[in-house]
Amino acid sequence: MSAWEYATVPLLVHATKQILDTWGADGWELVTVIPGPGPDQLVAYFKRPRQA
Repeated sequence: MSAWEYATVPLLVHATKQILDTWGADGWELVTVIPGPGPDQLVAYFKRPRQA
């Protein structure tokens, strides 16, 4: 069974692609994006296999 680590990241609307590309380059897979606490805020959830 795989072990995973997770990250929750606020997304800035004006830099969404850059943020997603940066986390993806570090090996994180985007799981979902949900609305954040404010009307113009988004929160991204990422996962990647845990390093031993």
